[in-house]
Amino acid sequence: MTLPYKHLKNWLSSIGKDVCAAGITATVIAGMVLPPQAALAQQSSQPQTQSGQQQPEVPEAGGPAGDTGPMAIPKKTEAPPPPPPPKPKTNPDSPSYSISVDVPLVNIDVSANTKDGGFIPGLKKDNFRIYEDGVEQQITNFSQTEAPITAVLLVEFANSNRTYMFMYDALMASYNFAANLKKDDWVAVTEFDMRPHILVDFTQDRRAVYAALNTLRIPGFSETNVFDALYDTLDRLDRIEGRKEIVLVASGRDTFSKINYDQILKKVKATPNVTIFPISTGQAYLIWAEANGGMGPIRELDYLQADNEMNTFAKLTGGQWYHPRFEGELPEIFRDIAARVRNQYTLSYHPTNRKQDGSYRKVRIELVAGDGSGKPLTVKNEKGKELKTALAYREGYTAKHQVE
Repeated sequence: MTLPYKHLKNWLSSIGKDVCAAGITATVIAGMVLPPQAALAQQSSQPQTQSGQQQPEVPEAGGPAGDTGPMAIPKKTEAPPPPPPPKPKTNPDSPSYSISVDVPLVNIDVSANTKDGGFIPGLKKDNFRIYEDGVEQQITNFSQTEAPITAVLLVEFANSNRTYMFMYDALMASYNFAANLKKDDWVAVTEFDMRPHILVDFTQDRRAVYAALNTLRIPGFSETNVFDALYDTLDRLDRIEGRKEIVLVASGRDTFSKINYDQILKKVKATPNVTIFPISTGQAYLIWAEANGGMGPIRELDYLQADNEMNTFAKLTGGQWYHPRFEGELPEIFRDIAARVRNQYTLSYHPTNRKQDGSYRKVRIELVAGDGSGKPLTVKNEKGKELKTALAYREGYTAKHQVE
């Protein structure tokens, strides 16, 4: 029997307490008898086949329905990543390590000239033999360079006992140096007495160099601290890449420097790519003083030691020491400096001694015929006269220290 909906509602409300006590929920009873609208909705929510039977559920990998029922389409799954390549078999007892080798490269600039100062062109790699601490090295790179000058003109400007003679020589040498400059050259001017003073920084303006030299008229101190000034200049040039030169115009006497001779020698050896060309002043006065009773043994010894120091600076760096007696020698001196600087051969090699111990290595270079015989190179002039040759290069270098 089916009760109308309103009578069923009243009946349920009257017996609701008893139904709840009996564990019969309203939802179960409501499922037994539903209103016509709810029954239709439930029937429409469950699809049936033409025979009246309920259609089976679509499988989990289901797809669109066909004439005979739903089609099961497999789900697409991502392909697993390829397995990693097998590791090479290693002996478990052998240690695992890597090797890193730092092979240093040494560059040496060589000026090859005849005894009269002429540059020797056209030399090849086979014309050079290079030795480090007596062991022959294999030349790996070779080139001839024609580079402009990058130089510091370091001039002594002090009030010595014979100021007018030493100062005159210094100024004449400096003016001659400026007169030989070319448009691509870079020059800085520094004067020193108790300490160095930069008059003009690196410039290509020759007028700026002349203007700086024109300020050197009245010296203020009598001290000539050449060691301090040279150390400071080397320290500044060490920050500049490429080849550099120092034209040191001074008497060479050091009177009040904070550092000693051994310290400046260590600095000269440790500073790469710097060539020093010392020009000693006052040579004419020293010759005159010696012919007229001398200056006393102490003062004469001071100047002899100064000349030796200036010559040592040149040898260690591949330069040349000049001690002109007359003003007329200066143009030839600066032409010789220009030829040495502008025309050089560069040799490179990997030293067989690869220890990075900070030691000083002696370098020796020879000129050979280049035909494999090992005989010395013979150079002749246009008339067929044999000319003596002279090489200028750094006598050594300081190896890199392993903690650097």
